Amino acid sequence: MDASQLGVDQATENAALNGLSDRVRFQCADVFDLLPQLERQGEKFDVVILDPPAFTKSRNSVKNAVKGYREINLRGLKLVKDGGYLATCSCSHFMPPELFTKTIREAAAGAHKRLRQVEYRTQAADHPIYGRQMSPIILNFIFSRCVRRNKPPRYCPPAPARPSGAGVIFNADSGIHTKTH
Repeated sequence: MDASQLGVDQATENAALNGLSDRVRFQCADVFDLLPQLERQGEKFDVVILDPPAFTKSRNSVKNAVKGYREINLRGLKLVKDGGYLATCSCSHFMPPELFTKTIREAAAGAHKRLRQVEYRTQAADHPIYGRQMSPIILNFIFSRCVRRNKPPRYCPPAPARPSGAGVIFNADSGIHTKTH
């Protein structure tokens, strides 16, 4: 999805040129409206790519930008199938890598997902590096595999005393006790 109809048209044409029209779909929409709608409909995807415009262009708006990045990533993560992938970006030198990474971790916690980072990238060499007053990193790109967070282990009461060499193994997931000798 993209807020630009031109972008959607170009992506549709590109997919057709590459013989992918039967595997991908594009839609012109506001992501903050569509992501919750897709979540309510129970949609799940193998890959979700989030590449929003810069949410901040000044130091004064970083706090609101963090909220925006957290929200869009939370919604996007809820649409990723277990074992699927999230590709997410931030394009602002006011969003340093540490803050962006922290924001993505918070979104993952809110979506009850665990992320395994596959790749982290920054801008290519053709992007300018600005002065010391700002982060030299303009583009943050994180590619992660998403898995459902493990359930917390169930309480396992202590086993009664056993003769030496014997014991009980308790599998918290299945609730099965296994005797060992």
